[in-house]
Order: sequence, then C-alpha cells, then structure tokens
Amino acid sequence: MTVPREWHLVDAENQILGRLATKIAMILMGKHRPTHSDHYDCGDYIVVINAAKIVVTGTKEEDKTYPYVTGYPGGRREEVFAELREEHPERILQKAVKRMLPKNKLGRQLLSKLHVYGGAEHPHAAQKPVPLS
Repeated sequence: MTVPREWHLVDAENQILGRLATKIAMILMGKHRPTHSDHYDCGDYIVVINAAKIVVTGTKEEDKTYPYVTGYPGGRREEVFAELREEHPERILQKAVKRMLPKNKLGRQLLSKLHVYGGAEHPHAAQKPVPLS
C-alpha cells in the first residue's frame, strides 16, 4: 500500500511549543487522513522554519530542563531551555515532537520526516511544501 506523501511548511514564529508539537505529531503519524493505521507510516513530511522564535508560556523559559544520562556513573546532566534555544533552537521542537510519537521503530521512522530549521531558510524548495493551516 503506497500513500501519497505531501510536504507541509510550518512557520513556528510566535507559536506555542506544545500546541504546535501536537499538530506536527498528528500529521507525521497520518491521523489527519481517513486511511490512518497505527502500525503503518501513512503521514506526511513537515518542514518547520523559525524554530528559534517559538514561544513557551509561564516561567518555562527559565525553569524547563531536558535531563539526559551520559552512561557514566554519576553522569546525569540537564540542558536548560534558554541555553538550548541559543545553541540549537531546532532541538527544542524535535524533542517535543519525538516524545509525542510511538517509542519504537515506527516512531523513529516518523521522526525522520520532520525537518526543523532555526531560521527562515530551508533547502526543501524543490519539494514545494504547502503552508500548513
């Protein structure tokens, strides 16, 4: 079964992080299609621009952290939201969407269809992405 894939363009400027991530995750999984199936990749490609200008509510700008473990004893580390926005703004949205996808081989395949860029430029003009409403 082949599904016609579409390319969507999302401008993340002044969008709330969680609300935008849920929309993106639904389209990546294909839940916007009537032929959706949980065990099959039937979603579309998404290109996100201006990820550095995404908005969070409340005090999440200073308080939100992303914990990870290095694998060494005592190797628990945390990345702070504000520092992550300065260094790698695309990772903020990638992490939010990744945690909304299935935690298996299919989820990793779905995440490969997400392309996030911190600025307004992207190299996917040949695919003619349609602006997402």
